[in-house]
Amino acid sequence: MKIPSDIEIAQSAELKPIVDIASKLGITEDELELYGKYKAKVSPSVWERVKDDPDGKLILVTAITPTPAGEGKTTTTVGLSQALAKLGQKVSFAIREPSLGPSFGVKGGAAGGGYSQVIPMEDINLHFTGDIHAVTTAHNLISAMIDNSMQQGNEHNLDPRRIVWRRVMDLNERALRSIVIGLGGKANGVPRETGFDITVASEIMAILCLSTDLMDLKERIQRIVIGYTYDGKAVTAGDIGAAGSASVLLKDAIKPNLVQTLEGVPAFIHGGPFANIAHGCNSLQATRLGLKLSDYFVTEAGFGADLGAEKFLDIKCRLGGLTPSAVVIVATVRALKMHGGKKKADLAHEDLAALERGMENLEKHIQNIAGFGLPAVVAINRFPTDTEAELALVEEKCAALGASVSLSEVWEKGGDGGKDLAEKVMAACERPSQFVFLYDTALSPKEKMEKIAKDVYGADGVVYTDQAEKDLAQIHDLGKDNLLVCMAKTQYSLSDDPALLGRPKGFRVTVREVRLSAGAGFLVAITGSVMTMPGLPKKPAALTIDIDEKGRISGLF
Repeated sequence: MKIPSDIEIAQSAELKPIVDIASKLGITEDELELYGKYKAKVSPSVWERVKDDPDGKLILVTAITPTPAGEGKTTTTVGLSQALAKLGQKVSFAIREPSLGPSFGVKGGAAGGGYSQVIPMEDINLHFTGDIHAVTTAHNLISAMIDNSMQQGNEHNLDPRRIVWRRVMDLNERALRSIVIGLGGKANGVPRETGFDITVASEIMAILCLSTDLMDLKERIQRIVIGYTYDGKAVTAGDIGAAGSASVLLKDAIKPNLVQTLEGVPAFIHGGPFANIAHGCNSLQATRLGLKLSDYFVTEAGFGADLGAEKFLDIKCRLGGLTPSAVVIVATVRALKMHGGKKKADLAHEDLAALERGMENLEKHIQNIAGFGLPAVVAINRFPTDTEAELALVEEKCAALGASVSLSEVWEKGGDGGKDLAEKVMAACERPSQFVFLYDTALSPKEKMEKIAKDVYGADGVVYTDQAEKDLAQIHDLGKDNLLVCMAKTQYSLSDDPALLGRPKGFRVTVREVRLSAGAGFLVAITGSVMTMPGLPKKPAALTIDIDEKGRISGLF
């Protein structure tokens, strides 16, 4: 029997009108801004109506360190939400908006999988409601204003060698990482070096996701440091007069998007920063709204607990006043065996020794969540090749670490395949919360970075390049030492070396540079070889994406 692809499952689904989905959360048609029949933005008036209501239970979904074998974090988020609904709970969830970068470069899409998907899947994975395009345009408007300011007399005394605001686009394009602009004489601007980042790495995206409302967004944009004068003073987006017009471009993008799962569970999809180069969480607005409208609200943070979860807990929860009730850590037996040294081609064969070695990675992530004072439930995405002995070993090891385990079959069975997981998560939510942040904001930037590297990654310490030292000195002079820290690190290892799988020991993290994101409210520490503009792989997902004469899309998954 042929197993249908994700997109075939999604295309065969019967979508319900989004007004009917909204009504499950008490949102009226008048409070929606419709994008066709199946997508809508939620009006700010809903928040004003419910902001004083009690919050539901906040559940974070994270994962082990990702591998090519796959883990299924978004699928679990969707499936768990569907399972909670099947158990009679009032539930919604929030995930990030996929960008075209990964859709055409690496993974093909990011809307869940199997029978635990959000739909309309093709729309979500492509242009959706235009949010990412709005972020791109707002960012590049500021870039254009910078260059125009220098062209028109440079009243702010900007040093063209010290402009830190680059341009962005929503595709992987390595050829644009480092470029020279303004060539061709005086009429074409001031020549200088610059480059492109991917849109999801933009500070505008981080600001969109961390803003409480439109005015907060505008104030944050005003604080963005775009460059420095010849005598080293910071120049902001507000200084060059770009904040108001950039905010206008984001007036609709800031409103959360509402769609549905295959089983009709309300889903907020809003904002999309990468967790290896930004804070990796959907918008604070979507999260806060969903908590008011639901008894249980599920959300996810990008990549493993060392990246997205740490940033969700230390950055988003701190800035948004959020207190999670429980955390789900997603893993697969296949991925754990890879962490234990098994080759991808050999994962179908039982190997308890490799699994036991790989369990060290899961163990570290469980410990990380425990360090925040939160109960953890391990969700094992079950594959047909998993043996009973392998599953028993995982359960035994997790029990010894104080984490409950659930075998999840949400890919194959939708909500029905996640009922056990949902029951265990609900039980975890009833345990008293001991939630604490990892570090105090009063610590110096170096102390914060070293706290994260040692406690979360398991590093022996941090090494700073000369450039990083210069960056930190400048941040100190600007009086920004109190900002939070957002570590930009490879997602493929607990260390800053993607080749080190499992639970590496005896390593130090190298911080190459430190970027000031004053609008977002954090410092970005660039570690190892992390790039803010990815390149396409040898065989990009774009090669398999196509459309037929009837307009049906294939290749997104």
